[in-house]
Amino acid sequence: MTQTANFDRLAPIYRALEFVAFGADLERARFCFLDRLAGCREILVLGEGDGRCLERLARLAPAARLHCVDASAAMLARARARVGGADVNPRLTFEQADARSLVLRPGHYDAVVTCFFLDCFRPEQAAALVARVAASLRPGALWLFADFVMPARGWTRWRARLWLAVLYAFFRWTTGLSARALPPSEALLAAAGFQVVASRDFQRGLLRSAVLKRD
Repeated sequence: MTQTANFDRLAPIYRALEFVAFGADLERARFCFLDRLAGCREILVLGEGDGRCLERLARLAPAARLHCVDASAAMLARARARVGGADVNPRLTFEQADARSLVLRPGHYDAVVTCFFLDCFRPEQAAALVARVAASLRPGALWLFADFVMPARGWTRWRARLWLAVLYAFFRWTTGLSARALPPSEALLAAAGFQVVASRDFQRGLLRSAVLKRD
């Protein structure tokens, strides 16, 4: 298996980096549809990062048990510091793991959150990951997706190409990320039976937040 990218070095400055590059739009994309998960009971959160999304989700879904998974020990430590560990909130479970080899219970979760996560994988890795996660979801489960996307045409597509080239080069250098370009995440989700319920674009189509449902 390809070595997991290591985001530990970036954990202390990750929030500052994203605000310098995109202002508050990455945070807006993460938070955009979190309220759609308010009635869920078992939520899987993959690649959470520093805990900002998890903190808000814990408030919006007060009856949910939240399983937070990240490969970075430093990111998980920051998330725990932000929201408290299981000793503070027994609804929270933190697990340091590579999502590609994570053991998930079949049909267990009624929602999954992947915010700026699937873009970290090569196409074949993302395809295997979507299939693995889909098998862990109940019928009618929701998938909350926020990520970089490629606009269809025009100058915004060229702008996105430039930004993505810079971002992938930066993360290859700082984390050892093996991905070189966006995987076809939305197509993979559609192939797994998920349909878009609502979506919103940011940064002239470079960022997209969506909530999908599997019938």
